Amino acid sequence: MSTTMNLPRVTTSNDSADQVKSFFDRYFQHQVTFPSNQIDAVLGYFLKRGFQEEAAKSTSIVLLNQARIDNIPVFQLLDTLKGLTDIQLSQVVTEVLNIYREKSSALGFKILQTEETIESRNIKP
Repeated sequence: MSTTMNLPRVTTSNDSADQVKSFFDRYFQHQVTFPSNQIDAVLGYFLKRGFQEEAAKSTSIVLLNQARIDNIPVFQLLDTLKGLTDIQLSQVVTEVLNIYREKSSALGFKILQTEETIESRNIKP
């Protein structure tokens, strides 16, 4: 003789957000792994160049992902960045980070105008 206490409960939810909740419950479970020597090298490179720790970590992950997507060794990518000045490095990092951001929240940088145009002579400071 079975009783209702032994049977599994079948519940139906009227919550329309069940699929969304299920998606975000699994959102941070995807793990990306890289060899520790690659992580240390990229992180150390950006820390040495004056990046703060959190900025160096997030930039490192983006570059490691990009190197994996492009199927190039991350050390080769770092070698191409070695000859850049701090300003050039900031511009390159900004462009790479903008690829991974939403278009409504792009990062930017200002390039100072070094040559004077004819129009600028009429502008009073």
